[in-house]
Amino acid sequence: MKIAKLAVAAAIMSLATAPVVAQAASQPAPVREGAAVSGSEDLRGGFIIPLIAIVAVILGILAMTGGNNDRPHSP
Repeated sequence: MKIAKLAVAAAIMSLATAPVVAQAASQPAPVREGAAVSGSEDLRGGFIIPLIAIVAVILGILAMTGGNNDRPHSP
């Protein structure tokens, strides 16, 4: 009975001290450095794809609203 109590006490102590030991063994996180931001205000390129998208939307709207001659005719 005395050995069982001693084993339980040892298990409790190991579970209680494990986080403290793990925290002390860990290394500090590395410091992140930002990237250089030179020339971020330049608006070079990148307007072709939005322009094509806008033209496609306009043509799609015109295709959907146009063609009113396709109404069914009653005999």
